[in-house]
Amino acid sequence: MTRVAVIGAGPSGLAALRAFQSAAKKKDKIPEVVCFEKQDDWGGLWKYTWRTGLDEYGEPVHCSMYRYLWSNGPKECLEFADYTFEEHFGKPIPSYPPREVLWDYIVGRVKKAGVRKWIRFNTPVRMVTWDKKKKKFLVTSHDRPKDMMKTEEFDYVICANGHFSTPNTPFFLGLDKFNGRVLHAHDFRDALEFKGKDILIVGRSYSAEDIGSQCWKYGAKSVTTTYRSKPMGFKWPSNFEERPLLERLEGKTGYFKDGSKKDFDAIILCTGYQHYFPFLPEDLRLKTANRLWPENLYKGVVWQDNPRLFYIGMQDQFYTFNMFDAQAWYVRDIIMGRIKLPKADNMKKDWKKWLRREKKLENAEQMIWFQGDYVKELISATDYPKFDVEGVNKTFMVWEHHKIDDIMGFRNNGYRSLMTGNMAPKHHTPWKDALDDSMEAYLQIK
Repeated sequence: MTRVAVIGAGPSGLAALRAFQSAAKKKDKIPEVVCFEKQDDWGGLWKYTWRTGLDEYGEPVHCSMYRYLWSNGPKECLEFADYTFEEHFGKPIPSYPPREVLWDYIVGRVKKAGVRKWIRFNTPVRMVTWDKKKKKFLVTSHDRPKDMMKTEEFDYVICANGHFSTPNTPFFLGLDKFNGRVLHAHDFRDALEFKGKDILIVGRSYSAEDIGSQCWKYGAKSVTTTYRSKPMGFKWPSNFEERPLLERLEGKTGYFKDGSKKDFDAIILCTGYQHYFPFLPEDLRLKTANRLWPENLYKGVVWQDNPRLFYIGMQDQFYTFNMFDAQAWYVRDIIMGRIKLPKADNMKKDWKKWLRREKKLENAEQMIWFQGDYVKELISATDYPKFDVEGVNKTFMVWEHHKIDDIMGFRNNGYRSLMTGNMAPKHHTPWKDALDDSMEAYLQIK
C-alpha cells in the first residue's frame, strides 16, 4: 500500500490530513497517512505553551505564540472554505479573534474529520533520506516518551513543519553587555512583564508591530522600534516611536544611526525566522528566505529535484489557512494520480515564471493580489470548495487602510464572510481595553 509521511500537525500538516480525509469521505481509496508531530498536541504554533528555550525533553521549544495575541488580520481572509467560523461557533463572531479562539477553530475542523488517529504525538522526525534503488523515503522518527527510534519506508513525504520557530538573531555591538532583558520574539510570552518599562523593539515587520502594540497596551512606559530599511509609518501613540537602525549599546543606552540615543530596560528582537530542516539532507532541503515564492518548488509545493517530496506553507504569508488547504488538496491529487506532473524542464519554467513576477512586486497590495492569484490557480485544479478569492483580496485592501487610519484600533472593525455572506459583529470591548484574551471573555458578544 502507498504510504505518505506528513511532518508536522500544525495548520499546514492538518490541511494535508483533512485533504486525504475529504477524499476518503467520498469513498475514494486513499494511501496510508502517518503524521509525525513533535509536540504533545496538534495546532502547531497556535498550541500555546509557557515554556521557552528547551522543552521537557531538552529540545528547542517550537512555540512562538504569546498570551494576549489577537489575529492581526481579518479572520474572513483565512476562513476554511469547507468549515466556517459560523459552523464552528454556531453564530457569527467578531473579525479579530484571540489565539485561543483561533486554535479552537483549527482543531474543531480536524476533530470533526476524525484524523487524530493518523498522528503520532511527541514523535519528531530525525532524518529523511531517499533510497534511489527502492524509490522510497526512509523516515527515522523518535518516540520521545519511550526514547525509541524507528525507521520506516514511505512513498511520499509532505514537509509541513512551518518556518516561524527557529529565530534569526542579529548581533549589535554591546548587546552582550546590555544591562537589561534581551530576548527574541520567539521567547516572548507575556506583555505584562514589560509594564512600566522602556522597551526597544528591533524590526519593522508584523511581529515588531504586534509585540510593540501588545507592550503598549499592557502598560509599557515607552516603546521604541528600530528599523533597517524604512519605518512602518503608522500613527503611533505619543509614547511609541520609530528610529533608524540601532548601531551600538553602552550599558542600558542605545545609540542610533541618526545620532540619537535612549535608555532601555529590555530589548526584543523581532528579526524574523529561518527555514530550518535539520532532518533533511542537502539534496532534499529547501533553502530560502521568507518570501512569497521560494525557488525550486513547482506550484509552490513540489520539490523540483524529487517530485515525491512536497512542502506546504513555506511561503511568506498574507493568505494562511485557506492557502495551506489549496496546497494540501493539490499535493493530495498528485499523490493520488489525479494531477499529472509535467517534465522537469516544464516544472522549472513554471516556477521561474512566478519567481520573475514576485521580484517585480513593489508593495503589500501587489503582494496580496499575487498570492491570491496563486491560491486561485491551485483550487481551480482540485475539488477544494471554490470561494471568492478576489473578495478576500479586497478585504485585505480594506484591512490595510484600516491599519493606516488607526493602528491601535483597526481590530475594532468587522468584515463580511466570503463563505457565508454574513457580516461580523463588533466586539463588545475596544481592542485596547480588552485585557482578557480568553475564549470565554471574547465570545460574550452583545
